[in-house]
Amino acid sequence: MAARPRLILASTSPYRRELLARLGVPFETQRPGTDETALPGETPADLTRRLAIAKATDVAARQPKAWVIGSDQIAELDGQPLGKPGDRDGAIAQLRAMSGRAIAFRTGLALCHGEQCLATIDTTTVRFRPLTSGEIARYVDAEQPFDCAGSFKCEGLGISLFEAIESRDPTALVGLPLIETARLLREAGFEVP
Repeated sequence: MAARPRLILASTSPYRRELLARLGVPFETQRPGTDETALPGETPADLTRRLAIAKATDVAARQPKAWVIGSDQIAELDGQPLGKPGDRDGAIAQLRAMSGRAIAFRTGLALCHGEQCLATIDTTTVRFRPLTSGEIARYVDAEQPFDCAGSFKCEGLGISLFEAIESRDPTALVGLPLIETARLLREAGFEVP
C-alpha cells in the first residue's frame, strides 16, 4: 500500500482551512512568507495567479516531500485591485465604491510539489445592489469584514448586499474554489470522492 501524500495549505486563513476540510483530505497549514506587492502593470488576474503560485512554492521549498496548496483572492474594480480593507473606514469606503456595481473576484489556486505546479484561476462576479450609507455602516459594524477582500462575508450577512452572484464555483468567493481544488488534488494522485 502506497503512503498517503502529505498535503499542506500555505495559508493561515480560517476561511480556507474550513473550506479545505470539507474535502476530507488530511492536511496541515503553514504560513507562507510571500511579498504580496503587485508588480508594475500587473493585472489583478495575473497578480492573484502569481501570488497563489508564490505562496505554494514558498512552503513547498521548505517541505520538499509535500504537496502544497496556495491561494489568493483579489477583488477587481475598474481594472484595479481592492485588497483587504484593514479597518472600519476602509471597509465603508470599499462598499461605497462597489454600491450598485458589478465586481470581479479573482481567486488564484496552485498545487505544487517540487518543480511541478498545477495552477488555475476562478472569476466570480458579484453584483451589488445600490447601498445606502446606513446599510453599509450597519453591515460593517455587524460583521467587521476587515480581513476580507471586498469588505464582506458572503457566507454570512454579506449576502444581503448583493443582487446576484455569478460563479462556476460558489466556494471560490469564500477564498478557495473547491471544485478546482478537488480536481487538482485528484490530478496529483489524492483520493477525493
